[in-house]
Amino acid sequence: MEFTKPEGRPYVIMAVGVNGTGKTTMIGKLAKRYRDWDRKVVLAAADTFRAAAIEQLAIWAKRTGAELVKHQPGADPASVVFDAFCAAQSRGANLLIIDTAGRLHTKVNLMEQLKKIKRVLGKQAEGTPDETILVLDATTGQNAIAQADYFNQAIGLTGIALTKLDGTAKGGIVVAIKDNLNIPIKMVGIGEGVDDLKEFDPSEFVNALFNEE
Repeated sequence: MEFTKPEGRPYVIMAVGVNGTGKTTMIGKLAKRYRDWDRKVVLAAADTFRAAAIEQLAIWAKRTGAELVKHQPGADPASVVFDAFCAAQSRGANLLIIDTAGRLHTKVNLMEQLKKIKRVLGKQAEGTPDETILVLDATTGQNAIAQADYFNQAIGLTGIALTKLDGTAKGGIVVAIKDNLNIPIKMVGIGEGVDDLKEFDPSEFVNALFNEE
């Protein structure tokens, strides 16, 4: 997913999705990709409801050489995002990637929190976040469509990252998402390796789908 750094601010990617989809890992892999391209990356640990999520993102920051902005567990996620944007802007970062919570059992509160984060970003720079990416687990099947629809109605999605797509047998969900919601699949995770996050290539996917025995 290529981008051009806007003048005077970082490019902002907000990653959303329910817990367990591999969201934080996807963010880490994305950070590694851009760090490999010599981009300056800041990660925002806005999933403050799980201390483990903050710790996991810190590990990825250290591993990739990205900078991390975090608060204590339980802090206001929007405050983390505000500080992270200011830090990324002042440090001349190319990219800010925001990790968010994904607690389905409090869906209304979660969506209101995500809306608040988007409002905070919008006040800092019009048009941010530049990308709002939903991370979906390909193994969830039809439920993935419901998740995508729910997040899209609440906050608006610019794309989807599909994780755990290690075989095209699970790939029918890609077609279903396109047919039902017309949200582009931008990235796919095809394995556990740090470099197993790929750009989604529709032609390559279709060929694999019909050629698989």
